[in-house]
Amino acid sequence: MKISYNWLKQFIDVDLPVEEVGDILTKTGLEVEGIEKFESIKGGLEGLIVGEVLTCVRHPDADKLSLTTVDLGNGTPSQIVCGAPNVAAGQKVIVAPVGSTIYPADKEEGFKLKKAKIRGQESNGMICSSYEIGLDSSHDGILVLDTKTKTGTQAADVLKIENDHIFEIGLTPNRADAASHIGVCRDLKAALNKPINWPSVDSFKVDNHDLPIKVIVEDYAGAPRYSGVTIDNLRVKDSPDWLKNRLSSIGLTPINNIVDITNYVNHSLGQPMHAFDYDEIVGGKVIVKTMPEGTKFTTLDEKERKLTSKDLMICNEKNGMCIGGVFGGVKSGIKETTKRMFLECAYFSPDYIRKTAQHHGLKTDASFRYERGTDPNLTVYALKWASLLIKELAGGTVSSEIVDLYPKPITDFEIEVKFKNIDRLIGKQLPKDEIFQTLENLDVSISEKTGEGFKATVPPYRVDVQREADIIEEILRIHGYDNVALDEDLNADYLAEFPDVDKDDIQFKISELLASRGFYEILTNSLTKPAYSENIGVLDSGKDVHILNKLSDELGVMRQSLLPNGLEVITYNISHRQKNLKFFEFGKTYQEKEGKFKEQEILAVYITGNQHPESWIADNKAVSFHDLAAAVFTIYERLRVQDYETNTFSDEMFSSGIELTYNKQSLGKFGKVSTKVRELADCPQEVFYAELYWDRILKKSNQAITYREVPKFPEVRRDLSVVVDKKVQFSEIQKLALAAERNLIKRMNVFSIYEGENIGSDKKAYAISFILQDEKQTLKDKQIDKVLNRLIHSFENELGALIRK
Repeated sequence: MKISYNWLKQFIDVDLPVEEVGDILTKTGLEVEGIEKFESIKGGLEGLIVGEVLTCVRHPDADKLSLTTVDLGNGTPSQIVCGAPNVAAGQKVIVAPVGSTIYPADKEEGFKLKKAKIRGQESNGMICSSYEIGLDSSHDGILVLDTKTKTGTQAADVLKIENDHIFEIGLTPNRADAASHIGVCRDLKAALNKPINWPSVDSFKVDNHDLPIKVIVEDYAGAPRYSGVTIDNLRVKDSPDWLKNRLSSIGLTPINNIVDITNYVNHSLGQPMHAFDYDEIVGGKVIVKTMPEGTKFTTLDEKERKLTSKDLMICNEKNGMCIGGVFGGVKSGIKETTKRMFLECAYFSPDYIRKTAQHHGLKTDASFRYERGTDPNLTVYALKWASLLIKELAGGTVSSEIVDLYPKPITDFEIEVKFKNIDRLIGKQLPKDEIFQTLENLDVSISEKTGEGFKATVPPYRVDVQREADIIEEILRIHGYDNVALDEDLNADYLAEFPDVDKDDIQFKISELLASRGFYEILTNSLTKPAYSENIGVLDSGKDVHILNKLSDELGVMRQSLLPNGLEVITYNISHRQKNLKFFEFGKTYQEKEGKFKEQEILAVYITGNQHPESWIADNKAVSFHDLAAAVFTIYERLRVQDYETNTFSDEMFSSGIELTYNKQSLGKFGKVSTKVRELADCPQEVFYAELYWDRILKKSNQAITYREVPKFPEVRRDLSVVVDKKVQFSEIQKLALAAERNLIKRMNVFSIYEGENIGSDKKAYAISFILQDEKQTLKDKQIDKVLNRLIHSFENELGALIRK
């Protein structure tokens, strides 16, 4: 949220350095995330001054140039060559002297004026047009000022340039009360003990009754309070500079004087309002109601939308004019030809507005405030102030009494507060006078004071202050968290328990491991498309966790797998000509199963494209299943996960793959992503994916490190070619080998796989190397042969293998 310092100073007398004000706001809970400088004209006209043209003659060597002498108020006239057709002696003009910088209206960067020679004549600066100093895009000639303007005056003072500082406040959802300049002033009032200067509305009066309006509220649950007034004889035009500057400083684009006033009041008070063209109100009636499900309505952005039966609509006798509190209709707004208007100011139900805004994907300044909760007691005041501004800036006349429908006023919150609880929660005893002063400055009235406590009455716009603890928090944030000292012998009254395994540390190590192998970490949204889980099978066949207040149908459920969103990232990169990709992500998946919600930590690993960029050094080779398998097994080895089993499988997610299990519980699976799943994300090339169940893996991880002396005796290598059925996996061979000889076999490696007619179409041959070592003595041939014979016997009996040595 953007807050203008100059705008704040309209309502509260503060003249502190901007950084100090930012620090005060942060300490009160309105965190200032940044402070930016704002200039209504880029560069602020710094260095530019008012000069008087003393002489003006034609340039001796150029028909379209003039040679002038200009008094800059320093006693020494300057010669300036000027190309403007309207320059003449006796004029007061804006001059950019040598060394100053100007910022033309359509240029991003400015340029610095240097002493120059133009057609042989020296020129010491520039006589400026409004375009050249960034006022507008006019190229009609130089800007001529009133002749009474004093020579040597700074141009910024003459043209009333606005220089401001803008606070970027990270407004938390509970602080709806601070979503305006007056709202921020409330905290400054409490912190500095200074009053707020509310704009006076005492001069408001009804000028006539020429524009009667009938207002009917059919749904008071959606609109507990609805106020309005009509204004006649409008002149819709541009706003004055001061109003344009106010809105521009916080990033709003000025439109016209009427719309700008409604925006100005909204950002001043936190009270949205809407201006209707009175001539578009059929039957002279404003009706607040809901409409049938599926009713079509065209909004101000010219998009046709289908309404829900819960959307609150502002209607005339025949049709809808505006989605209440969210967005206006295409015909209801103020136009250049508008002469009469109805000005609405209401308190709408936050629940209604939130659901409507989310359903239609509309986030406006009005919905931002309404869905958090505005002040129901501010509508009439805001109408009066806006009406006075409209009369001042658009020449209007108030042509009806203020309509104010408020059948069930929203009452204040009453909270019992005990001094002992204030002392206990804050950690120190505050003077009672400070407590009362702080609360009264925050518009919380105090009554029924006793030695033990008091009753606090909280206005309804403070929707976040409804408990005794909330009152105490208000006192503490104004007193200052930094002002509560820590006890010197501070200690905990509980025993801290620290986990045996530091999950964050292990995750960081695995991230470093993958990064060292060329993987990039990604972070995807936990929300995803319902179509993904509807079309692919995922872990445990759980149900989607649906979002009740979803932002859109595209983000309507929590993800059951990291794969679909990861595929979207891959597709995006491929579309930007990045095809060789290696990604990983730590994230969570969510499921509903048998009425219970389940959250699971996942490590996802993706590879696609080629093994390395195109190069003359080596042939290009596409990544394969084995490249992913190498990365997965490296992770398991790094975590020292042992004794897991590998099994082949295929499902809707994987066309083929391997599942790793321990005691029949899955630790993860990886393989080639099925074409069906890739097409859901429009991914054009093969992807290999691993989904590893992080929490389960960590439980099996052995982080203890043991050390031993380097063996003194040499390793021995022996190779065997084992011909087996195609369905036999290497893991089965490995398991049998280790069962036959666990002590001497240190490593096993498949260095070749052969399939062909020479061994039969249903067979394949593994060429396997066995590394043997005895740490106590040198192995002899007799011992080695004995081990190999046991291996051969085991392979032949258990797998029906044919051994080729």
